Amino acid sequence: MIGALGLITTNWISGQEKPNLIFILADQLRHDVLGYAGDDIAITPNLDRLAGESVNLTNAVVCGPVSAAMRSSLFTGKYTSSTGMVVNELRLNPNHRAIGHVLNDNGYENGYIGKWHLYGNCSRHSDPECAYIPPGPHRLGFDGEWKAFNFWHKYHEAFYFEDSPEKIFYPEGAYEPEEQTKYALDFIEKSSSDRSKPFALFLSYGVPHDPWTKDNVPEKYYNMFRDVDFSLPETWNDTPDQYMDRFKDSTRWMDYYKPGIPEMKRVYYAMVTSMDEYIGRIMLKLEELGIDDNTILVFTSDHGEMFGEHGRVQKMIFYDAAARVPFLIRWPGKIPAGSESDININTPDIMPTLLGLMGLEIPEQVEGSNLQRQVRGKWGRQPKMAFLQGMGHTYQWIDGSEWRAVRNKRYTYARYLVDGKELLFDNLNDPLQKENLADDPRYARKLRKMKRYMSRKMNKLNDEFMPCSWYRDNWTDGNRVIIRAAQGDF
Repeated sequence: MIGALGLITTNWISGQEKPNLIFILADQLRHDVLGYAGDDIAITPNLDRLAGESVNLTNAVVCGPVSAAMRSSLFTGKYTSSTGMVVNELRLNPNHRAIGHVLNDNGYENGYIGKWHLYGNCSRHSDPECAYIPPGPHRLGFDGEWKAFNFWHKYHEAFYFEDSPEKIFYPEGAYEPEEQTKYALDFIEKSSSDRSKPFALFLSYGVPHDPWTKDNVPEKYYNMFRDVDFSLPETWNDTPDQYMDRFKDSTRWMDYYKPGIPEMKRVYYAMVTSMDEYIGRIMLKLEELGIDDNTILVFTSDHGEMFGEHGRVQKMIFYDAAARVPFLIRWPGKIPAGSESDININTPDIMPTLLGLMGLEIPEQVEGSNLQRQVRGKWGRQPKMAFLQGMGHTYQWIDGSEWRAVRNKRYTYARYLVDGKELLFDNLNDPLQKENLADDPRYARKLRKMKRYMSRKMNKLNDEFMPCSWYRDNWTDGNRVIIRAAQGDF
């Protein structure tokens, strides 16, 4: 079988025991707020250790820096323009062959714990009508253990669902990520008792997503950063970015965000440290059970967070603070420990790369690339650039913030739809992306090259680059259910 970029996708681990898979997904975690990434403030000893035992994919980006868009691409190996998940709070059409289906077909015991964000079609996040995902096709093949919900981020008031629409609450005062970790440890121990059957667990933490208030994280983690001086970013602007889809009210920008961001960061770092502790427990469990050598452990995030950089907060933008994510893959003896790779890996590449590592079949409809050879430190062709799509963000259909972008190992090129504004950044010499080189004649050739690549990619994907509301009118029914996408009817 020939995969994307002409890579062979046959079973390179033929004759060996199938590996287990644990995929840990953080929510809104930046690529640069971890100790191993060079952040002196971060307290992340377990993730630092994991990085020393993994390949660190230093140029990992998400094709759509919004929760639902990224997750739809993660499970299907397709771009947002082919899943149709252009804003949050839509219901994904289940007629995709997803990674859960492939794992099921190959005898894996599947488990899913945490945030889903692909089924809710309303903004009443605590209402079972929006938060409960029933058994069946909308779980995309995750037919085993299920302790999940569509969307919720109050971590001391948390709940989940199993196979009925009755909420299951955690004990009073419990902290959601810790409770989810307990369930993950139970699943791992139970599933590993039968060594003849591999397991796959997807653990989707809500942290460090906002609300960033002191009462939304345990006090012991908050106190670790109580006396840390957090400041506004170097690229802060007292005028909010005109291309944001919301948060553009200048009074709120100055009265709420400007004084509030330092405290938000304090809670954010505390949440990251809490998650680090729980990931350490998972690593220890794998060692205790003696299955770490045959378990692929993945850690990444669905997108980052701007925290005021370039006059922006939250995500849905091509800047590295939002689009770049941490990405670690550990598999002892198969992936060089402590290695780094600068391949241009994007969200649609994750599914085929993992299936390639595991020696499993990659669905023909997948649009991403199988980069398993590069992940293992071997030579292989790789994407020249990563293609990113900014189609929308909120529950509302707000026009005016749409963009497309490409990013290679050095440059980011982006263009807004509303007025055609172009941006070009040299990410090596200008890591904060402060200087727009799009109008600099010295970079005209580079600009043209990246524009051509982006145009070819859009044509290949039938990406029509339309206003956000156009997708509402053409891709969804009246109940926010996706019925069509660029590649045709499902």
